[in-house]
Amino acid sequence: MSKTIIVHIAVLLLIMHLPSGNAAGSSGPSALEGLIEEALAQNPELRAFEEKINAYEQRPFQARSLDDPMLRLSIANLPVDTFAFDQEAMTQKQITVQQKFPFPGKLDLKGDISERELDVVRQEYKEMKNSIVRQVKIGYNNYLYLNSALDISMENRNLLAELIRTAETKYAVGQGGQQEILKAQIEFSRIIKRIITLEQKKQSVAAGLNTLLNRPVQDELYVTGALEQTSLPHGYDELQKIAEETRPALLGLGKQVERARLAGKLAEREYYPDMDFGVSYGQREDGEMGERPDFFSASVTFNIPLWYRTRESRKVSEEKANERRAAEIYNAKRNNIYYRLKELSTEIEMYGKEIELYRTGLIPQSVMSFEAAMSGYKVNRVDFQTLISNQISLYNFKMEYYRAITDHENSLAELEETAGKRLY
Repeated sequence: MSKTIIVHIAVLLLIMHLPSGNAAGSSGPSALEGLIEEALAQNPELRAFEEKINAYEQRPFQARSLDDPMLRLSIANLPVDTFAFDQEAMTQKQITVQQKFPFPGKLDLKGDISERELDVVRQEYKEMKNSIVRQVKIGYNNYLYLNSALDISMENRNLLAELIRTAETKYAVGQGGQQEILKAQIEFSRIIKRIITLEQKKQSVAAGLNTLLNRPVQDELYVTGALEQTSLPHGYDELQKIAEETRPALLGLGKQVERARLAGKLAEREYYPDMDFGVSYGQREDGEMGERPDFFSASVTFNIPLWYRTRESRKVSEEKANERRAAEIYNAKRNNIYYRLKELSTEIEMYGKEIELYRTGLIPQSVMSFEAAMSGYKVNRVDFQTLISNQISLYNFKMEYYRAITDHENSLAELEETAGKRLY
């Protein structure tokens, strides 16, 4: 009788271990938020991207700056028979300063192009942050799943061991078969193997989380919280709008379109010449005829876009094609985001129905079936193999239930990344 009581207590523990569905949160959100904050602060990929932003922030200033002025020192009209500076009146020691000035508007356009490139990098940084958040959430969910799976497996192992001892007792008094006991022992060994596999997977997930957090990979990971189902607070149409407004990858492609448009305007400005201004001062030595005044000279030089048909016109066509290409890439990305949002929304809805089916249907029915088999086994109306089969079904349904919750939460994490912002 005491063994029967133990078995019923074990079944009761299995039922009590189930979390309630459609919970808005759990005891672990603060732990998860702590992991996310740590990852965003310590992840080396993010920190490297921050330095990339710092580098790109220097580019607009460079693009809007003039080229360095040129300083030329020269000698003009020096006679080669004597190399004397005072022999000829036109002999000079010259110093020239030249500065190139692009046609008005070119430097501003170059600076604006660099600003758009900076905007793209900033959006890429935000996209990476969202990716890190998704990876931490999925790692956290998988870790909690493995904790729950290990608890269920160990409870199931203990229950199976108690059933085997009960069967061995009945066999000793001639009320059971040895073959049934051997089959149960095989199932017991399978549970042990599954526990070993789950432990290995748990270590692997912990190592992955430690990597995201920039911790030593071998460090112990202490994660608290219960694996619970989170409701989705937004419909598909609302998710579309959110993605258009906040998805960094899409916003970055929008900045790429702007950059291509500015590059086209800059290419059109190349039809207009740049100007090179120069001033010279020529110093002369006094001669036998008296004092010789120094010379001052000034010049302006224009480049002539003579080959515009093969250069400037082709460049304009190239940039216009780049602009159209950028616009189509933006449209393709937006369509892919819409498709993925729909796919994930459908998956989340499906997982929600599965969770409800397990919680209100399959698991309670399996518990009743197991209890009925247990009662029948006590009075020799149900064989031991049927009892074990019902116990294994209950175990499998519980494992599938937690897997469905995990898949539901992981799909939500990916939905957040696809939409471009935290949704819950």
